[in-house]
Amino acid sequence: MSALPVLTFGAEGPIPTPPATLNADLINYVASTVPDYTADLPGGLIEDLSSTGTGVLVSVDQARVEAVNNLSPSTANPYVLNQLGATFGIPQGLAANTSVLVVFSGPAGYVIPAGFIVSDGTYQYQVVDGGVIGSGGTSASLFAVATQSGSWTPLVNSVTTIVTSVPSGYTLTVTNPVSGTPGLAPQSVASYRAQVMGAFSGVAQGYADYIKALLVAVPGVTPRLVSVVQVTNGWEIIVGGGDPYAVGGTIYLGTIDLSTLQGSSTTGRNVTVSIVSPPNSYDVIYVNPPVMPFSMDVTWNTTLPSFTSGTQVNQLGQTAMIGYINSIPVGNPINLEYASYLFQEAISSVLSQDLLTTLEFSVYINGVLTPPDAGTSIVTYDSETYLLATATDVSVAQG
Repeated sequence: MSALPVLTFGAEGPIPTPPATLNADLINYVASTVPDYTADLPGGLIEDLSSTGTGVLVSVDQARVEAVNNLSPSTANPYVLNQLGATFGIPQGLAANTSVLVVFSGPAGYVIPAGFIVSDGTYQYQVVDGGVIGSGGTSASLFAVATQSGSWTPLVNSVTTIVTSVPSGYTLTVTNPVSGTPGLAPQSVASYRAQVMGAFSGVAQGYADYIKALLVAVPGVTPRLVSVVQVTNGWEIIVGGGDPYAVGGTIYLGTIDLSTLQGSSTTGRNVTVSIVSPPNSYDVIYVNPPVMPFSMDVTWNTTLPSFTSGTQVNQLGQTAMIGYINSIPVGNPINLEYASYLFQEAISSVLSQDLLTTLEFSVYINGVLTPPDAGTSIVTYDSETYLLATATDVSVAQG
């Protein structure tokens, strides 16, 4: 037989060749090379050979079908499905196996990679997302899942064994400050298949959005103080708050090429942390944004000749302006059009917008009266800084 039949495809994928077709093809091939060959005799050696050969062809044909099916997690067999899931860091059982939060102690900046294995002496647990040891010598709580199905409760401080090898010269310990969560029923293949399919269908969002999503999840980081800016020859990452090693470790884990990271040209703003991934260490640089001195005077007036609720307008307007200023992301401009809208909305319960005759804003950046950019209603300032307003920084008065 020179070749198997060409695979045919239906709505659900490749279709196996019927055994009868394979048997007929085998007989025809043998008959073409052996004159007077016949397979129609009563059961005997020839028929046995023909049946056995057909069985082999059925297995080979099914292997072809399965090879095509294994290209996609929607049709892959369980073994290949597990391998596909591993490429996304999704071991089977992640959604159902017993889990525990573990905290590592060791040298600041030491990276705990995803897949790191720890144990309670009986069961092993795999760290899912990884992390880094902070400046205080401990990591954040890292989620770890049992490598086998079953239900038990990891007791407090029972997960204390490091299974993954640690290079000599580094001392690493682990424990679980709180008890773990018992597992559910073993995750079905169908459930796991859907989980892996979700990973395959994830939409790429680009480096900037990806690293921002990682950084805002770091404990202590202020979301509005995270910015990823494309600069000449790379990226400038601005982060306010959070442990420096936790921030640096997150940037390290989320950046393919550390040489693309650029710091600030302004003295005193750069933070450099040394991240340890044995046998090497890597310097990670990012910008810690300072507060830009700021104040604002708002002047308003009304057509009403005997308006008596001026104090309420002042209070409502001041609260709205403080809230707006403190919501502006790092480096973003002040939009006076939006500020006007927020002010009028805030005072609408006391004074109707159509009764306002005056609404003016005077903005001072670093003590200097700063008008909007020409032809716009936005006030810009140093893009590596942020604004922080209190009641003493915003004045509202009728005039």
